[in-house]
Amino acid sequence: MLPEIGGVALQGLLNETAGLLAFCRTVETGSFTAAALSIGTSPSSASKAVSRLEAMLGAKLFRRTTRTLSLTQEGEALFRRVRPILTEIEQAGDAVQSNQNTSGHLRVSLPGEFGRQLLAPIFEKFMAVHPSISLQLDMTDRHSDVVRDGYDAAYRVGYTDQNSLVSRTLTQLEMAVVAAPSFAANPDKAATTDALRELPFARYSIGGRAYPVRFADGTEFVPKGRLDLDTAVAIRQAVKSGIGLGYVIRLIVQEDLARGSLVEVVPSTILKPMPFQVLHALGRMPTHRLQVFTEFIAETVRRLQKSDRANGSSFC
Repeated sequence: MLPEIGGVALQGLLNETAGLLAFCRTVETGSFTAAALSIGTSPSSASKAVSRLEAMLGAKLFRRTTRTLSLTQEGEALFRRVRPILTEIEQAGDAVQSNQNTSGHLRVSLPGEFGRQLLAPIFEKFMAVHPSISLQLDMTDRHSDVVRDGYDAAYRVGYTDQNSLVSRTLTQLEMAVVAAPSFAANPDKAATTDALRELPFARYSIGGRAYPVRFADGTEFVPKGRLDLDTAVAIRQAVKSGIGLGYVIRLIVQEDLARGSLVEVVPSTILKPMPFQVLHALGRMPTHRLQVFTEFIAETVRRLQKSDRANGSSFC
């Protein structure tokens, strides 16, 4: 026997699957707008679906104000019981889909400048091999809220402190400390590892926090500098202008290193690699199409790094 909520057996809720889905997504994302984005409908449709569900149950599921949305006691009870059922349905659908042609829509977030290294392979290979998958790609270095912004997944360089997300490291990215040739050639700025702490950087900074330079031996330091930037493309330009050093993903500057417009100041081998991760909502299994896309991204990054190592760039 299925339990009852407000006198209505859960079996009777099957006629309100749209409302149940909108309800659970609203709980997970915190708003009707974000919930609608994640399920491909409008905020008004999501809100109306939940209202119909409330009418059928004869109970309010949310406390609504102009600024906040919180669960009632009845809403908490419903979510605890229904969410596992919806998860099982999602997983059952993926199990069937994994044996058929992969199809459907994916909305993912890629890191800004590093993500651009992946665009050509995605357009030319992935979309050609999987014509039934449609994509929405958002490019940003900022750590988007995966759940609230309605993403299937976000791919990020570095570490996450969002406990509501499941993370998986796809590969480790080699880092580089680079400079303009004129900067590196200055004998007064000869960059030993210890000297890096005193040299100016065009610093990577998000949310007012400058990211540290990390070494393979576990040591790290926050670089000095009078220029903070939040994109790798801006750091590249600043470094080329001679403003200071740049601490970046090596793949982003591989063409500059090959052309000689930038040089490496220290060997990449003494720097700690940075994890490249995929993040998705806690409690939601990745769909088969997301798994396929994620494995393609991971393999593409590994191939790009292998090619970069094969080409090689000499250290100054």
